[in-house]
Amino acid sequence: MSEHRRKPPQPQGGGRAAARRGQSGSSSGRRAAPRGATESPSDSYGSGSYGLGPYGAEGDERQSGGRAESRRAAQRSTGGRRRGAEDGGRRGGPSGPNGPGRGRGRAAGPPPKKRFIDYPRAGKYGAARWMPSWRQVTGLFIGFVGSLVAVAGIGYALVGVPDVAKAANAQNNVYYWADGSQMVATGGETNRQIIGYEQIPASMRYAVMSAENKTFETDSGVDPTGIARALFNMAKGGQTQGGSTITQQYVKNARLDDQSQTLTRKFKELFISIKVGANVKKEEIMAGYLNTGYFGRDSYGLQAAARAYFNKDAKDLTPSECAFLAAVLKGATYYDPAGNVAVDPVNATPEKNRKRVEERWEWILNEEVKDGRMTAVERAKITTFPKIQSPRSNTALGGQVGYLVDLAKGYLINNTDKTGITADQLQQGGYSIYTTFDKKKVAALEKAVTKVQKANIKPKERPDTDKYVQFGGASVDPATGAIKAIYGGEDATKHFTNNADTTGAQVGSTFKTYVLAAAMKWGVRDPELGATQAQDERTQVSPESIYSGKNKLKIENYDGTIWKDKDDKEWLQRNDGDESYNAPSFRIDLREAMRVSSNSAYVQLGMDVGLDKVRESATDAGLLDSSLASADFPSFSIGTSDPSAIRVAGSYATFAASGKQNNPYSVEKVTSKDGTVFDHRKIAKAKQAFTAQVADNVTDVLKTVVDDGTGTAAQLTGREVAGKTGTTDGNKSAWFVGYTPQLSTAISMFRMDDDETKKNREFLEMYGTGGQEKIHGASFPAEIWHDYMEQALKGVPVKNFPTPEPYGEVVDEDPLPSPTPSITETEEATPTPSPTPTDEIEISPSPTPSETCGTFDVNCDDTGGTETGGTDDGTTDGGVTSSPSATESEEESNGNANGNGSGGIFG
Repeated sequence: MSEHRRKPPQPQGGGRAAARRGQSGSSSGRRAAPRGATESPSDSYGSGSYGLGPYGAEGDERQSGGRAESRRAAQRSTGGRRRGAEDGGRRGGPSGPNGPGRGRGRAAGPPPKKRFIDYPRAGKYGAARWMPSWRQVTGLFIGFVGSLVAVAGIGYALVGVPDVAKAANAQNNVYYWADGSQMVATGGETNRQIIGYEQIPASMRYAVMSAENKTFETDSGVDPTGIARALFNMAKGGQTQGGSTITQQYVKNARLDDQSQTLTRKFKELFISIKVGANVKKEEIMAGYLNTGYFGRDSYGLQAAARAYFNKDAKDLTPSECAFLAAVLKGATYYDPAGNVAVDPVNATPEKNRKRVEERWEWILNEEVKDGRMTAVERAKITTFPKIQSPRSNTALGGQVGYLVDLAKGYLINNTDKTGITADQLQQGGYSIYTTFDKKKVAALEKAVTKVQKANIKPKERPDTDKYVQFGGASVDPATGAIKAIYGGEDATKHFTNNADTTGAQVGSTFKTYVLAAAMKWGVRDPELGATQAQDERTQVSPESIYSGKNKLKIENYDGTIWKDKDDKEWLQRNDGDESYNAPSFRIDLREAMRVSSNSAYVQLGMDVGLDKVRESATDAGLLDSSLASADFPSFSIGTSDPSAIRVAGSYATFAASGKQNNPYSVEKVTSKDGTVFDHRKIAKAKQAFTAQVADNVTDVLKTVVDDGTGTAAQLTGREVAGKTGTTDGNKSAWFVGYTPQLSTAISMFRMDDDETKKNREFLEMYGTGGQEKIHGASFPAEIWHDYMEQALKGVPVKNFPTPEPYGEVVDEDPLPSPTPSITETEEATPTPSPTPTDEIEISPSPTPSETCGTFDVNCDDTGGTETGGTDDGTTDGGVTSSPSATESEEESNGNANGNGSGGIFG
């Protein structure tokens, strides 16, 4: 072929066709760069690895047409040039002024390997590189849904339908005495009885459906919205939640093998619920749910609940009673009218629970009408809340054992963060619980109370004065805080409230101990330095400091101004029996004032120290701040607060231990089939609340009370004893609290109607009770304390208190520079059941003027002033009972706190 021969131009000769022809005509076998790969005429002359001629030949064919031919071909085929440029960019040589891949082209080399998942996307730049394609999105969605379906299918296939019979076989919890012997086995199937669907009243089924799952009869057994909400809350670390349908709740109740609060467990329950909803009849689900539900009072299942609350069989329940039990199912802790302060001493008091359950009971009945499950006529007939019997325990929990078990259970549940045991887990059982309770000491305390009660309290002979008398007591080891014994009441199956663990009975002058400790630890304030003073600007007082023992003493603020109430009335503090001490000067040191229990001296001391510091001293010793009354009024220093016997004994134990404070506790160790679950030794932590100097001096002053003061009835044979008596306003409660180096014990006595189903129960006066004019801390409480401690310390080596080092400065108040000569006011006349309150100073949360000269009456001149002493609800570790008007019987005067309720854990 002639080298001058030119191939005629092709009408569509550009682009890929030309490239193919050039490739077929290439003598070298190389693939030609497409014609028009760039817009430069010279680009058609690439050679070697940089590109081929327009005809695909490297040699003489390239010279035939030259640049003109290439240019004309490019002009005739714009589309071909565009495609050629693209191909050149993909396949051409390096970009450059003479390279066929210039402009849009890419460097020569092997084509990129294709990826299974093109992400980040190749050939894209900037944000587009990270934007998935619609194919990727669709594929991902299909894959995700498919995975869920696969997992759901596997999960559905693996789970089984729960067996109600197995759910009834919950394990017992076994409680042990401190010596390792078994106390009682309780829980599990002790209080459960399975009944058939036909024995469940229709009104019970209707009440439960209206309250918890209106669509139960038609739904599939699960609530997707509720599940999503529960899972979301758990995923973000919120509170775990159960299923919202009856089917889901039944599944939860029946799965005793797994009570963990995890997402895995929730997913399992979801699959089980779906399977149960698809394979189990609604009748069986309803019966299973009501046979496994926890109704409180250790009652598992409807039959046990019917007996526990109404003492009847389930089949005999009325619609009103069914609505009540449906309300309790929401959570017995907060809906049992008897309260459950062992679990929640703040919100589960009897008053709050009763209000809560009455509201829900009424709501359920109204919902039944809305849902067509009860007619309006039937609803109109239900006008009163059903009568509920007092809580009952099984016979194994009689006597003091029931109170002990309640204490141990409450301690574990209230300290879940430390014990790792929840209320639900404890209900399922399987634990061995080793308590701190000393079997012999518990028996000795019960015997001491029973002896005094039988010998002196005659409710049949003296119903107006001796009926409703109750006692409480607690004994704590000062070295550890272990609760060794309690007296909770006559019998846990008859009197449900634990008198050792309740608040309500004000402590009277036993509170003066904390005032003295505060004066020694913090010191009295200097009037010239202002209200807020650092500790080094105060004067720590000595027990020999001088104050006034005058009756009807005007109480001063720390700066010397007279304290006045909100009505601008002066405060006149009275002593027990209107007695003044050491006339005509009335000067009395703090040791002597404690011995005779002079109110005026310690009320003024509290004002000089600052009532905030007195309060801090009490909590440092071990009282709970929530059990303390208002510290805004002078009477705070003489016992308007109402902590429990356990806490009072524990706080006095702090002084017995030379200032080292241990919180009272009732469980040493808990084990299960998996080993040790909880060991108190790992969390035990004592703190030095007071220096040994302060604590030992307080003890030395309290020894004076027992050696030669109001507490002589508590003297023990051959042992040193420190203690304090206390009686409250209106003679409504009396205490003796005392200790040896090895044991601290508090005994309380009060009168209160023992019908725990009544609202607003009140403390009653004890004038004439036991045949005595007044009940004093030095009388029956001190007698019980003495008899118990003699037995409790039998065989225990005698140990004396440390000798106190001299401490503090002698502060001389010099209260009366011009004393009235020889005025000694004598004790009041023989009291009557409704005496004039001359022996004590009465307070109320909101005092109003009175026509009679009450103890803290705002309108009485020179009779004791006013006091608004505040109210203590005992909400923590305690709950509330009707707080008595405070009284200081033979030795003290106190305030009045109002409230209602019962129980708590070490309140």
